[in-house]
Amino acid sequence: MTRLSPEAAEARARNGYFILNAVRLSGIGLVLLGLAIARGMIDLPWAVGAVLAVVGLLEFFFLPRIIARAWKAGDDRRR
Repeated sequence: MTRLSPEAAEARARNGYFILNAVRLSGIGLVLLGLAIARGMIDLPWAVGAVLAVVGLLEFFFLPRIIARAWKAGDDRRR
């Protein structure tokens, strides 16, 4: 049973926070790109834009929760 020092625990939490927010921002980017394609601002088929927008929404809402749950499960196994 190894415990992290307070500094290491804080650094790990800070890195996790950064990663989760980066995932959310990339989801927003995908949504915006998909909308630009669907509106005809970028010359690609409408279906490509729709798929990117949906994937971006799924990434924004669900991927951070999945990642956080996986990290918590990893923490429980280390104890």
